[in-house]
Amino acid sequence: MTNGGRTLKVGINLWSQATSWPKFLEAAQLADQLGADHLWTWDHLHAIVGDPQQDIFEAYMTLGAWASATKQIKLGLMVGANTFRNPGIVAKAISTLDHASNGRAILGIGGAWFDYEHEHHGIPFGKSIGERLTWLDESVAAMRGLLNGDTVTSPAGGHYNFSELTHAPLPIQKRVPIMIGGNGRTKTLLTLAKYGDMWNGFGDPNTLKELDGVLKEHCAAVGRDEKEIARTANIWMVIRDTEEEARAVWEAQAKHNKVDVKEITEPNRPMLGTPQHVATQLRAYMDAGFDTALVELPAPYDHQTMERLMLEVKPLVEAP
Repeated sequence: MTNGGRTLKVGINLWSQATSWPKFLEAAQLADQLGADHLWTWDHLHAIVGDPQQDIFEAYMTLGAWASATKQIKLGLMVGANTFRNPGIVAKAISTLDHASNGRAILGIGGAWFDYEHEHHGIPFGKSIGERLTWLDESVAAMRGLLNGDTVTSPAGGHYNFSELTHAPLPIQKRVPIMIGGNGRTKTLLTLAKYGDMWNGFGDPNTLKELDGVLKEHCAAVGRDEKEIARTANIWMVIRDTEEEARAVWEAQAKHNKVDVKEITEPNRPMLGTPQHVATQLRAYMDAGFDTALVELPAPYDHQTMERLMLEVKPLVEAP
């Protein structure tokens, strides 16, 4: 099985919970130094794995700090919670981040799902997933327009109330990429087709390939070139010389995050084992059309996996 001469892109998503700031920053800088394509963190106010009252850092403040502490890696949220903030303020924050990072901002956004943090902070959660995704579609349309330099007025009867809103300065990038996370066939992928530039999906290669067909249908329906949208697969991994070593690391990470390892293990995640084993699995995702591996890393951050992914696995995946 070959990758057809394609390049594997790598994103690193550092869990923002159960860590100290120095360790969080150190891992971000390592991803930058290793040449990863983009760097992400969650947008949550409480820990989402294990005990929700574990330490966790706020997302946009994190991106601002990372902008000054890194040099080349692109920066985004995986993904922003649309319910947390007015979309106009999000667009303003992303434009500011783009200037602070010299053109490295990505706007990551999703409908939000963690009811605990909404309940405890008094943030409106909506009546249903469907309602939140309707809000998301309206929100992304507004943010796309604002980042493009348009004047935005909300549609009558919508969730938001923008009135002839424009922003200055515009971002450095001519088109700030919008990343949308999620597998929703009816609403999420349609919003992606209309406005998005990157998609983060989760599942095994066959599942993602089938969902990609749904995205292509939405793109055709709205007149969008589906090739304009980058496909990224959400992946967990630990790379060691043996599967046993890798599994021991994964179990220790679970314990550190106060969760039973069985609760954060799925049929296709994590990838545990040698560089050759991980490379074979990543090639399967590339064959399904997902050329970007977006790798989640829990604290304590596994520097060895980051290094071996970039220095050993990536060359193996890209080899003819």
